[in-house]
Amino acid sequence: MEQYLSHALKILTDPKSAYKPNRTGIDSISLFGHQNEYNLADGFPLLTTKRVPVKSIIHELVWFLRGDTNIKYLIDQGVHIWDGNAFQHYLKKEKLEQQLPMYSSEWNRAKDEYLQRIKEDEEFAQQHGNLGDVYGAQWRHWKTSEGKEIDQLADMIDLLQYKPQSRRIIVTAWNPEEIPNMALPPCHAFYQLNVANGKVDLQLYQRSCDMFLGVPFNIASYALLTQILAQQAELQPGRFIHTFGDAHFYCGADERGKWYGRGLDKFKEQVKRVPHREDFLDLKNYIEGQAPPETPGKEGQDHVTGILEQLSREPKPLPTMAIARKQFDKLTLDDFVLSGYEPHPGIKRAMAV
Repeated sequence: MEQYLSHALKILTDPKSAYKPNRTGIDSISLFGHQNEYNLADGFPLLTTKRVPVKSIIHELVWFLRGDTNIKYLIDQGVHIWDGNAFQHYLKKEKLEQQLPMYSSEWNRAKDEYLQRIKEDEEFAQQHGNLGDVYGAQWRHWKTSEGKEIDQLADMIDLLQYKPQSRRIIVTAWNPEEIPNMALPPCHAFYQLNVANGKVDLQLYQRSCDMFLGVPFNIASYALLTQILAQQAELQPGRFIHTFGDAHFYCGADERGKWYGRGLDKFKEQVKRVPHREDFLDLKNYIEGQAPPETPGKEGQDHVTGILEQLSREPKPLPTMAIARKQFDKLTLDDFVLSGYEPHPGIKRAMAV
């Protein structure tokens, strides 16, 4: 996964990267425009410089493939990557946003109560667990102006099987009409498949890329999707090509974020001067000693220290992933077998909602 680490370094050192406040209230260091490529014959591209929860990745992808948009499935499986967005979507619908400032102790307490009700109360979950027409709905149930539905994923598989030379093997989750009603507009917005020499390549365009938490999930998820789609069409998986829009590391809220903004040029030079991989830990320790403390309630939002710790670690061999030969929307967690995954320990950070 040197591609991921090299990209991380580029964001932290490139003259074009910038300090950017944004809608989450958590500031970021951002670089626009990049591309990484993973040859799936080299192994399954699951990050090894920290442990990534692969079961959560599989459950989310299964959720997409089935066309589901209700958070209850994820909560029942112990997957919490959509919790904050689901709760904030609920508050917006119920016009309660102003009463519960995001990340406050009251917001966190109310979020926990909301998630518990989703888990225990089927009627409440049906009424308040839907996230709008997010990925699964767009992939499987795109609504037309005539009231019909388009199953983009089924159409894609049909083209792979019967017209593999097509340049129109495309699925888009970016539906401008539905975006105002979504808990979160699609970050991984659009993907295209290409078939050559019996192999399937998938290229993703991702508009917004949370490099520390989200992108490792996205890499693994779309590598899985490439394998699944190739298998459905009796082809071999080729490459996953990841094209980035705004790729960023969150650097904290309030004074913590502003501290990075004021000293960004100096920080870039410090990163450039790190002589050996293990010395990134010294820079991490320096930041933790010099930066303002994180705002109470917003702890763990500085992802920069997390990526510096990863950069200090030697990548390990990639694992392999085997997938059962089943119809794509009938797959379950038990149909995926990961072998040889021996990563470094996980590094916990909070998600910006």
